Amino acid sequence: MLSPFTPPAPEARFAVCAVAPREPDAGEPPSPDGLACSLTVPGEPYSAQIARSTVRSVLHAHGLDPVVPAAVQVVGELVAASWYLDPGRSLYLALRHREGSLRLTVYDGHAPHSHPRLAAHCEARRRAALRVMSAVVRDCGGSWGFGESREPGGGTRTWASLPVAGAVGYLAS
Repeated sequence: MLSPFTPPAPEARFAVCAVAPREPDAGEPPSPDGLACSLTVPGEPYSAQIARSTVRSVLHAHGLDPVVPAAVQVVGELVAASWYLDPGRSLYLALRHREGSLRLTVYDGHAPHSHPRLAAHCEARRRAALRVMSAVVRDCGGSWGFGESREPGGGTRTWASLPVAGAVGYLAS
């Protein structure tokens, strides 16, 4: 008798193909809670448009059309500011929906400065570049921030969290 820790014989390992899960009904969008999307865009001026189009499509596919105006404005500002502060290098965008909030995060390669005056100047530039985004996030009842990236390449992580309930009413008021 084989123990549960004994690997199968080489000829038995690939005897059965995995069965693909059943496809969802065509008219049924995926659940917003399963929303997780990320992409890398070039560090170029046109990348904000790519990010806005992608976010619009992903939110539509997950049945979150009412939050599109706020989310598209926020992601465009995040990507544009990251490009402005770190031109020419790739930007990584992540979009997640968890517990009633949409989280948009952009990673750029701009490393934090060790000199306090340079760090303060750089922080002021980033905050100034994100003034419009800050107002949108505030109007939606969300939060935002930035700090050192935890990614292996370093850089800066800038994020915004939009509660869906607040983002739905963004253009209604």
